[in-house]
Amino acid sequence: MSSTRLQESPGYRIVQEWLAAKDFRPFPYQEEAWSHILDGRSGLVNAPTGSGKTYSVFLGAVIRFINEHPNDYRERSGNGLRLLWVTPLRALAKDIARAMEEVVTELGLQWKIGVRNGDTSLSDRAKQKRHMPEVLLITPESLHLLLAQKQYPEVFKYLELVAIDEWHELMGSKRGVQIELAMSRLVALSELSQKSKVKSPLRQAQGDKGPVVSLSLSKAKTAQNPSKPSLSVWGISATIGNLDQAMDVLLAPVVAQGGAKPVIIRAKIHKELEVSSILPDEIEKYPWAGHLGLKLAEKVLPIINGSRTTLIFINTRGMSEQWYHTLLRIAPELAGAIALHHGSIDMELRNWVEDALHEGKLKAVVCTASLDLGVDFRPVETVIQVGSPKGVARFLQRAGRSGHRPDAVSRIYFLPTHSLELMEAAALKEAINRGLIESREPLVLCYDVLVQYLCTLAVSDGFVPEDVFAEVKNTHCYRELTEDDFRELLHFITAGGTALQQYDEYHKVVIEDGVYKIIGRRIAMRHRMHIGTIVSDAMLKVKFMGGGYIGMIEEGFISRLEPGDSFTLAGHQLELVSIKDMTVVVKKSKAKKAIVPSWQGGRLPLSASLGAVLREQVELAGDVAGKTKKKAEEIKALSPLLRLQAQLSHVPAAGELLIEQIETRDGFHLFVYPFEGRLVHEATAALLAYRISKLLPITFSIAMNDYGFELLSDQPVPVDDSNVYELFSPANLIADIQHSVNATEMARRKFRDIAVIGGLIFQGMPGERKKARHLQSSAGLLFNVFNEYEPGNVLLRQAFQEVFDQQMEEQRLRSMLERVQRSKIVLTFPERLTPFCFPIKVDSMRETLTSEKLADRVRRMQEQLERGGS
Repeated sequence: MSSTRLQESPGYRIVQEWLAAKDFRPFPYQEEAWSHILDGRSGLVNAPTGSGKTYSVFLGAVIRFINEHPNDYRERSGNGLRLLWVTPLRALAKDIARAMEEVVTELGLQWKIGVRNGDTSLSDRAKQKRHMPEVLLITPESLHLLLAQKQYPEVFKYLELVAIDEWHELMGSKRGVQIELAMSRLVALSELSQKSKVKSPLRQAQGDKGPVVSLSLSKAKTAQNPSKPSLSVWGISATIGNLDQAMDVLLAPVVAQGGAKPVIIRAKIHKELEVSSILPDEIEKYPWAGHLGLKLAEKVLPIINGSRTTLIFINTRGMSEQWYHTLLRIAPELAGAIALHHGSIDMELRNWVEDALHEGKLKAVVCTASLDLGVDFRPVETVIQVGSPKGVARFLQRAGRSGHRPDAVSRIYFLPTHSLELMEAAALKEAINRGLIESREPLVLCYDVLVQYLCTLAVSDGFVPEDVFAEVKNTHCYRELTEDDFRELLHFITAGGTALQQYDEYHKVVIEDGVYKIIGRRIAMRHRMHIGTIVSDAMLKVKFMGGGYIGMIEEGFISRLEPGDSFTLAGHQLELVSIKDMTVVVKKSKAKKAIVPSWQGGRLPLSASLGAVLREQVELAGDVAGKTKKKAEEIKALSPLLRLQAQLSHVPAAGELLIEQIETRDGFHLFVYPFEGRLVHEATAALLAYRISKLLPITFSIAMNDYGFELLSDQPVPVDDSNVYELFSPANLIADIQHSVNATEMARRKFRDIAVIGGLIFQGMPGERKKARHLQSSAGLLFNVFNEYEPGNVLLRQAFQEVFDQQMEEQRLRSMLERVQRSKIVLTFPERLTPFCFPIKVDSMRETLTSEKLADRVRRMQEQLERGGS
């Protein structure tokens, strides 16, 4: 539809008048999106935070409805589900629903805006089942729960538009794969829909006399109501490096069904961004990770006091607890005006914090990734990022939380947790200037999610394999799915596969007249309870003895504590009383010291894009004489440290790999600096240790950070000019990796997650959930059975593949080794520890020392090195 036709439509005129009354004008990109939505096309909207992305799709649906009913759009109610809005976070749904309610109320529409996620009450779900709202905001998991309802096609009978919010966050995860599968089903339903009351396409496929011939999608198109346009699917995404691919992944089912070519709509809105670093008064020449941040807390107070509201982003939940307590201790006047927000805090408290932020009642909020995504907190003027965000996209996402209006400036401060992170700050600024944003690689062949999805369809109306195979082949994730593997999955859900066919509990799906169904009530109930399970460490509820829910804690952390030990959570200092079932009972603690919880996933790896720019900044930093181009203020601030590094060893250029060999009383150290991120360094260290051990019988201990890694041995390490390039060769990489690490053991642990998602392991009823170690034990038994009796099992293959792709980042490792072959390898032999290797050495001591003892030990080491000792 041309812009002229759009502007002449009644819906547009009504919406434009409403916007004008509020002194707003639509952006050109919003009008472009509305035109395509009226044409029934699909696409991806790419716009910065705070520029009206929600309106670009939602108002398109409103205009479309008014155009269809120009004379009575205010009177029409009970219109069925018209717009399905999928969002990754519950907090987003509430905020978006609030904005949508305002629109429909002021326009006089009779639309209902519904929210459906894990927090939705049973009564609200029952109401939705009887009368679907016109707009439903839903999480990926809850969408799959809708597909598990009997006669679910009725729910989507009037559906015209699906919006996938924050698609850049979902793609590359198993939740994103859930979206791909759901879209394949909804697009197929749209193709099969008719103006009259719709029957389930699977019932139609069965026919009166059984499935003599399955209903092909090509035949189904002839039954489609020609006046009803195909389902329109729109992704809403921030900028990522592979935006075109992001659109292709989401809209693959639409394109496969012959829909019009999708479009990417880019909002050409310049959002001013101010990035500043908080510099320490004195640069430590021997830095170590984590300790510096809290020392700079005093420098945060003027920023908080000078802004209306400030978000302080911390990378881990444990450190967020420490920051909250520290700020209250040094600025007690902030009590009542500062709050804490992370994913393990009770939902009611999180909701209170979000509402208070929205209303401008809080001066500061210490938070984690729980507030990363597009919630509209307009009072937020400033963001502080504590520690490296490890990626450009994440940094920009968090910066966008401030100045949440198109004309406002987004202000973000970078606060380093150790001196060397200032180089990352300089790299972030340079990457932003160049527009270097990370890509999110989509997942492929996630068999566990597909098994879960097949059982979801089986638990509702059942499915005909030929139809579902055709649909899932239309997705990006499963386009390479073979008929043999699909048949194996069908055999697995009906008979337990080859290895488990003797066990009735794995015979979940039965075949009736060619339709695959789950008819056992217990199996159906279990499956519905675990739809959407994306596994993490087992979480336990934390409650006061006298009642009152505080939040969640990981089983792995709490299991190490004894009754009487104190820890912090949600701003409280707590004493462990007991652990009963899946509940941690606590009371308030008066202890002077408390343990800060640690959660899995606290250490994100450095992204490839940021690593590449970081290597350039290190080269720039190495020019101590300052002969090259202008240096960033962060690099200038680091000059004392860099001079010492150059004096003791070397500061590598972007095309160099630095290797330091140092002998201390601990043994013989080999430090290597690829600047490729923690996961790549872990795999490289294991690979190098294996290859060196083939030259000489030798054992190593390994430590790493985002900049490099250490191999420590009790004998000299045989690495020199004669063999160093061969040691870093990409030749025989897969075979050497498999020998260098216990890939089977890593796959065994990965298999636990796959087994839970795929329904092999039942996690237990609510309140009676199995402990993580029991799940691991069950998964280990199954892993052994498959390994011995069915080595080609698809879920087993997936476990090994995920180890290589995700834990070892095999592709990135290979690219790094190929880069090293083109680089100059610089071998140095410093007489003592250098500024670059010191933080790696400290990291290697963390496992054996408490935080207090570690700090004392590091202080002594620093003093000794400053005096020139070894």
